Amino acid sequence: MNVIGIVGWSGAGKTTLLTRVIPLLAARGLSVSTIKHAHHGFDVDQPGKDSHTHRTAGATEVLVSSANRFALMHELRGAPELPLRALLEKLSPVDLVLVEGFKREAHPKLEVYRACLGKPLLAPEDPNIIGVASDGPVAARVPVVALDDVEAVADILVTKAVSIDAALARVSV
Repeated sequence: MNVIGIVGWSGAGKTTLLTRVIPLLAARGLSVSTIKHAHHGFDVDQPGKDSHTHRTAGATEVLVSSANRFALMHELRGAPELPLRALLEKLSPVDLVLVEGFKREAHPKLEVYRACLGKPLLAPEDPNIIGVASDGPVAARVPVVALDDVEAVADILVTKAVSIDAALARVSV
């Protein structure tokens, strides 16, 4: 398994880019999984559903399964957020794991940048950023590709990804 991140400021288009790149990678014959960091409270469960009732009753984990998919919800109940290392270890084997967010971690990352957001480029301060996808010209120490050049973005993601073991050695414990 190889891993690489997609980072950038909120509103830069990270998720949009991933939704365009994942099908392209799959068409290249790669199996792809993702990890998405949420900076705010989120919930995949719905009030009124049995799984929500189990969770609010105090269950630490609730696994919901059907013929099409399963979802495991784990309540931290005040425990600290899991580090990227622990999350990567929970995934089933695939060819490539794309990590959206976790911009302060030490794995290799592609920055998604839009000057119109008025935020600084992350690449100058982060030696783990290996490329930038931007909607305009950017002066950077790393390769820069057009944000809408999905083939070039996919190429960077595939060629700059590192093995999961190398990523685990670099990310926080």
